[in-house]
Amino acid sequence: MMSTRSWFAIAAIGRDRPGIVADLSECVYECGCNLEDASMTMLGNEFATLMLVSGTERGLEDRLKEAAKRLEWERRLTIFIRELESGPEQSAQETFEQFTLAAVGVDKAGIVAGISRCLAGFGILITDLRGEVQHVPQSGTPLYTLSLRMNVPQSLEIAKVESALEAIAQRVDIEVSVRLEDKRE
Repeated sequence: MMSTRSWFAIAAIGRDRPGIVADLSECVYECGCNLEDASMTMLGNEFATLMLVSGTERGLEDRLKEAAKRLEWERRLTIFIRELESGPEQSAQETFEQFTLAAVGVDKAGIVAGISRCLAGFGILITDLRGEVQHVPQSGTPLYTLSLRMNVPQSLEIAKVESALEAIAQRVDIEVSVRLEDKRE
């Protein structure tokens, strides 16, 4: 009898240090899971990751939660585990085109909120988002740079999205550009 595959989303954050990726990936492996997808980044001095894992053994959720408790205590990580109803569905990706968005301007509250709400209103899925503040060398002015990847429904006219984004750009005084991702990259 074949076991069904269980899927879990794992989020972890902790002070960056050598070995943190090894600790998390070994934990997943030792629990009998396969690391299906992962995104890892630095947020200030904190390391953060999102992982999608799966496995077919019984009791995986309990094993993962117990191992996470151990890592939280031993390695001072904060870990959240959520069982998913199903695995990723590849067919849904076929109805979208991938675009990138870049925005830059003087740092101020509301840039990400305005852009992300606009995209949500069009049914656009943000698949990756990076934001960073850097200070301009001569003046010290905080400059915010936002870059994101998004899945845009093929039926949507991108010009309508660009027009709505331009209205937001004028309101918060930023520059925004959108381009279709080159599938060859």
